[in-house]
Amino acid sequence: MAGCRVCPRSCGVDRATDKRGFCSCGENIRIARAALHFWEEPCISGTNGSGAVFFSGCPLKCVFCQNEKISRGGFGREVTPLELMRIFDSLIEQGAHNINLVTPTHFAPQLKKILKEYKSTVPIVYNTSGYESVETLKSLEGLIDIYLPDLKYYDSTVSEKYSAAPDYFEYASKAVLEMSRQVSNLQTDGNGIAQRGLIIRHLILPGNVSQTLKLLNWISDNLSLQTTVSLMRQYTPYGKAKNIRPIDRPLSVREYKIALKAFTDLGFECGYVQRERCAQEKYIPEFNLKGVL
Repeated sequence: MAGCRVCPRSCGVDRATDKRGFCSCGENIRIARAALHFWEEPCISGTNGSGAVFFSGCPLKCVFCQNEKISRGGFGREVTPLELMRIFDSLIEQGAHNINLVTPTHFAPQLKKILKEYKSTVPIVYNTSGYESVETLKSLEGLIDIYLPDLKYYDSTVSEKYSAAPDYFEYASKAVLEMSRQVSNLQTDGNGIAQRGLIIRHLILPGNVSQTLKLLNWISDNLSLQTTVSLMRQYTPYGKAKNIRPIDRPLSVREYKIALKAFTDLGFECGYVQRERCAQEKYIPEFNLKGVL
């Protein structure tokens, strides 16, 4: 992969060599876990679970990342395209409602080739930080059924501070619009299981509710009030964030109420909210190569 330009970092590293770019990954796909996952939105996890495949590496450097072991530490195992397809088969055989590609951005070219060949019998979910190149997303058109992006920050000073990406919103906003163009609003089957469409996730950060309000306004102005928004309350101080104010604490009840009021006042018709108990480290997956070996 000479001169990698897959993500907005566009670092130009030849990942086919021993060199590594910002994502810390080479050319071969590396994954850390492949198992049924029950802690996504209800339409994704359903009753049987989502077939979550966690990819190693990440284009962002979030100071509060709960998956740091794989996003920065590089933990995982390299798999061939055939091995990955067999992993998909295994998850479907276990009853997975979908194949959930978690943080797949930096392996998008490889996944494009695999998905063209694989022809999944269940929906393919692209579960991403939102920090995407529109060109990369366009190359995946027709292969992704459900886009599940984060929309983390609006202001560049905040995204630089917490994710080392001052241009986060510049790229994420365009990426979300492209995702919406490709798959439109969420569609579910008779059992409420997602089959196609866009779900925008937003993790509310302590002391940063202003970002939430700006992003909700942006979504209402640029998409539609039928856009499904998952307003996440699950923030738990982790890693470096434990020593960075104001994100060194959980979200307050008052902060979440402000976000909910804005969501309601703007007139959004579709979405998910979370209870306070969701903010616990027990919901962090264990990265032990389950389903990979």
